[in-house]
Amino acid sequence: MNYKNSILLSSSEKRLNTLIEERIKVGANKKLIDERIWDLFGEEWCIMFTDLSGFSRSVAKFGIIHFLQTIVESEKILVPIIEDYDGVLLKTEGDSLLVIFRNPKKAVKASIKMQNTLLEYNKTKSEEEKVLLCIGLGFGKVLRIGDSDVFGEEVNLSSKLGEDTAKAYEILITDSLKTQLND
Repeated sequence: MNYKNSILLSSSEKRLNTLIEERIKVGANKKLIDERIWDLFGEEWCIMFTDLSGFSRSVAKFGIIHFLQTIVESEKILVPIIEDYDGVLLKTEGDSLLVIFRNPKKAVKASIKMQNTLLEYNKTKSEEEKVLLCIGLGFGKVLRIGDSDVFGEEVNLSSKLGEDTAKAYEILITDSLKTQLND
């Protein structure tokens, strides 16, 4: 790892990179290294991925400044709700949010509150000014790397649900979360 990257990475990221470098080596005991990685970074979380519905069409029709305004508006509305339900906003990417919750029920309640808040907010807005949210939720063991990222099957599934499958005002959940909530 070069010096510049070393300064920019957190301790967790450095440790993970070191273990991945060990894993790459010829003859490495990948099973043992994988166990070490899961021991260090494996945690159970509820994962929320959000996406703003129709965003690509909005950018093409209304321009990039309108796009940026909608992102700012959505974050001003949604982040306080996430915090009220003890969610941790790990990152934003364009019009998407990646959020984790320790308590799956709080994640579902936050999702419902977010959608209801936007439903009310949008009542007085023109079609182009509406903030339309799609949400995907998953639950399971993930690799949490500090406060910057999470990796795992449930992360991928919730991302697909929130960004690709859900439509405006929908909250879609993985089978794993459904099972967790039923328990």
